[in-house]
Amino acid sequence: MLKTIASSILCCLLFSTALFAQTADEKQVADRIETLRKAMIAADKNTLDELTAQDLSYGHSNGLVEDKAAFIDEFATGKSVFITLALTDQTIRIKGDVAIVRHHFMADTNNNQVPGKADILVLQIWQKQEGVWKLLARQAVKVAAPAK
Repeated sequence: MLKTIASSILCCLLFSTALFAQTADEKQVADRIETLRKAMIAADKNTLDELTAQDLSYGHSNGLVEDKAAFIDEFATGKSVFITLALTDQTIRIKGDVAIVRHHFMADTNNNQVPGKADILVLQIWQKQEGVWKLLARQAVKVAAPAK
């Protein structure tokens, strides 16, 4: 009886661990997202360039859509300044050479020397290009106000 219970517990633990384990691609994408987060705070143009696809489409929650050059220029010129940047509730789904990422994006900003806050939901599309995950597209939306 005790052996059966122990086997059942072990099976449950192994199964639940397998459910939450990341694949190698999911881990690579998660690492690239973390590198992107840090590069945005540091305004690291070289890293931002390396992480993003040539044909990047970067959509903001206000409807503005930028290409790669405009996205990087925002950081290079100090128009976009992140003091803090946290990503929560992140999910990553891999489909072939495409990764679909969603997360809650919260930040303290100092854009154009005006302090502010960002609280948005983000969808990112990463594509494996020549063996390396690149940010291909991103779209943000404002967090909806709770229904009354």
